Amino acid sequence: MRRTVYNEDHEAFRETLRAFIEAEVVPVYDEWCAAGQVPREFYGKLAELGLFGIEVPEEYGGAGEESFKYQAVIYEETSRAGVSFGGSGVHVLLCLPYLKAYATEDQKKRWLPDFVNGTTMYAIAMTEPGTGSDLAGMRTTAKLSEDGTHYVLNGAKTFITGGVHADRVIVCARTDAPRPDDRRHGISLLVVDTKAEGYSVGRKLDKLGLKVSDTAELAFTDVKVPVENLLGEENKGFSYLGQNLPQERLGIAVGSYGQAAAAVRFAQQYTQDRTVFGQSVASFQNTKFELAACKAEVDAAEAVCDRAIEALDAGELTPAEAASAKLFCTEVAHRVIDRCLQLHGGYGYMNEYPIARLYADNRVNRIYGGTSEVMKSIIAKSMGL
Repeated sequence: MRRTVYNEDHEAFRETLRAFIEAEVVPVYDEWCAAGQVPREFYGKLAELGLFGIEVPEEYGGAGEESFKYQAVIYEETSRAGVSFGGSGVHVLLCLPYLKAYATEDQKKRWLPDFVNGTTMYAIAMTEPGTGSDLAGMRTTAKLSEDGTHYVLNGAKTFITGGVHADRVIVCARTDAPRPDDRRHGISLLVVDTKAEGYSVGRKLDKLGLKVSDTAELAFTDVKVPVENLLGEENKGFSYLGQNLPQERLGIAVGSYGQAAAAVRFAQQYTQDRTVFGQSVASFQNTKFELAACKAEVDAAEAVCDRAIEALDAGELTPAEAASAKLFCTEVAHRVIDRCLQLHGGYGYMNEYPIARLYADNRVNRIYGGTSEVMKSIIAKSMGL
């Protein structure tokens, strides 16, 4: 079926991006995986390509696009090639919406131009050791100084994607105690310079997948954060965090769909090239049935993503609908990638084959951005259950 979600501009962007990935990423991707991160200078190349400024208003150096569709193309094309751009996805998908929505005019003038040109990379720090998805239980504190000029930040964060390369981090911290009737009260967002005294990057975490994404532990010891770096209003941070969840979850859904589609492509190519018992693996009925079943699931995931992308652009995507899209697409990708790896036989377990990396990279999609169990709870609540 012909897709209608993208126009000629999106497809021209796709062609440019695909050529860039083939020339600049695929040849060196194994080296990045071994190093556990992309080279910092790679972000400059992404900036030159215009990827960081697509949704930044023109007055701050961006292209001024409001549509999510260009980001969706990026997810699809990186997934198609079985590669990742490291922590840059957090820079754009997670951090930019907060800067656009809650930064003052002065803050936007200070921060967005360097955001666009890639000289300042952003990450966001929510999760803490021992709290997991319970953001209301965070213990990192930011106390206002007696003279009211700065906050004093203390605490720790973990699972911070982009945490090694980041130049600024949006840190979620308690500026006030929770209320008896509202545990979410008292959380604020602070934009923290990673060169500030008392700020430290701990372990670069060794993950099952997403090897080129620099994920780190962060620690704050009496870090002074100017009050001018408060993002939005004090004590309202928790409500801000919820505003971007539909887009974040849709991004994961689109990435999962792209990974599932890539798995089918990899498996089809492999089984057509691989000969067993004197004939190609693709010629066996079981292979045909498996690939056909996987293709049908990918087609369904594509339809879900396309509908959700249009809804997001129209400002109509609800949290429950985003949760449904994430749940469905991540579960589809899990099943499809597993079946396609099986079609590779023993070679599917070898990291030199992209299906193996895809298998490991995909696993986290049912965990971060809200686990599958959390998605089910959100959907059930929307049903009145």
